[in-house]
Amino acid sequence: MNKSIKAIFLDKDGTLIRDVPYNVDPNRIALSCKAAEGLRLFSQLGYKLIVVSNQPGVAMGYFDENELRKVWKRLDELLQPEGVQLAGYYYCPHHPVGLLTDLAMACDCHKPLPGMLLQAAEDHGIDLSCSWMVGDILNDIEAGKRAGCRTILIDNGNETEWEMSPMRMPDLMAPDLYIAALQVAAAQPRPYQQDWSEIGSSPA
Repeated sequence: MNKSIKAIFLDKDGTLIRDVPYNVDPNRIALSCKAAEGLRLFSQLGYKLIVVSNQPGVAMGYFDENELRKVWKRLDELLQPEGVQLAGYYYCPHHPVGLLTDLAMACDCHKPLPGMLLQAAEDHGIDLSCSWMVGDILNDIEAGKRAGCRTILIDNGNETEWEMSPMRMPDLMAPDLYIAALQVAAAQPRPYQQDWSEIGSSPA
């Protein structure tokens, strides 16, 4: 019997990498604290790793999509020595008040709406009910809930408004991606219930 394909959907800025607003300079991209260890553990638990990121800077004319692709390439370069591979990158380039008319729109892919997660699930055959959305603000949590995922809020101070509703209540909270991964490991069925605390060291 085929096992369900499951994923960890990851917000980019403030969750996967350090938050530098509207940055597309590959030289300024750095992984968040404990991100590599967390991603490695997620992979060992059998999850695909997929980035889902709002990128309104495209609609605002701050950078173009080719520059954004350089960011994805840099992330691959940073994670390759860590033995981690991201399965996909999804981004929303829209914004209702964008300066580029073809991107100045409301859409269903801009978090907190779930369009990016739904598209990724269709592309990769992912069972959303077995998957998690991990992000540092409540818009990430709402997007995950709307898609049918469980959710983890990285509580690192980036959420400042705390506009709560049932759709914006995270299932779990963690200070970084490694603790988030340990929490996901603890929530797995019994075959995965083992001591994961030593997992996450750099590969030999």
